[in-house]
Amino acid sequence: MERNQTLVTEFVLTGLTDHPRLQVLLFLVFFIIYLMTMVGNLGLIALIWKDPHLHTPMYLFLGSLAFADACASSSVTPKMLINFLSKDHKTFLVECFTQFYFFGSSATTECFLLSVMAYDRYVAICNPLLYPVMMSSNLCMQCIHVSYIVGFLHSAIHVGLLVRLNFCRSNIIHYFYCEILQLFKISCTDPTINVLLVLIFSAFIQGFTFITIIISYFCVLLAILKTKSEKGRSKAFSTCSSHLLSVSLFYGTLFLMYVRPGSGSGENNDKMYSLFYTIIIPFLNPFIYSLRNKEVLSALRRKIKK
Repeated sequence: MERNQTLVTEFVLTGLTDHPRLQVLLFLVFFIIYLMTMVGNLGLIALIWKDPHLHTPMYLFLGSLAFADACASSSVTPKMLINFLSKDHKTFLVECFTQFYFFGSSATTECFLLSVMAYDRYVAICNPLLYPVMMSSNLCMQCIHVSYIVGFLHSAIHVGLLVRLNFCRSNIIHYFYCEILQLFKISCTDPTINVLLVLIFSAFIQGFTFITIIISYFCVLLAILKTKSEKGRSKAFSTCSSHLLSVSLFYGTLFLMYVRPGSGSGENNDKMYSLFYTIIIPFLNPFIYSLRNKEVLSALRRKIKK
């Protein structure tokens, strides 16, 4: 029977809701969020690039994270916005795989950038005298390059395995973007190997980077508690709190989506988790890092005065 079935070459994304009255409202909401996401992230990159005071490892990492967030949001949101106003929600197979590739690359890159940023804070607070040596400009750029390379390779592995699957059961994806677990559901080829590798890679990458962050901040916390200066404590806490908030939001939703037992069982819950890490977190990150950062705010004031 499978041989007689027509292989799917295009998919239909059902989106967030099938209520016509909500489509325009959702379009306006997510269009505004997307605009603010791009302005926030690209604006932060431009500010770091233009201001010499921000040419330090911490802000180079922050600029790279902003670029990853802009890429993640751009891989998902524009297609979703088009579908809100279009009656034809079709997307070609190649387009679908490409969307997943760029989003997956950005998400993996963000995991490694967040862990490197945690290590950077550990060195800055626990070994301030050795900071110029341990976090040199060359090492900083190498960490950024490795983060992006690993992100691209990780996604390439999953896309390469997706190519071997045939889709003939259905061409309807009950989602707002081409999420890999949803593609497995409509595959007429056994996706067990794909599912297993997604679980293994997700557990390893998220586990390794999250443990690195936890260890780094545990050492930072011990160093802060030993600090006698109240001013030094408050400065260290303010520097680390924004990063910890971003980490909590990002890893919390990723763990629930890809590592928890029975992942993919609750469709509505999965949509909410995906919505959070594809659209909401890239929107929030530039504000989390900017509004609580005195150096970024000072650089912004200098540019406004000029």
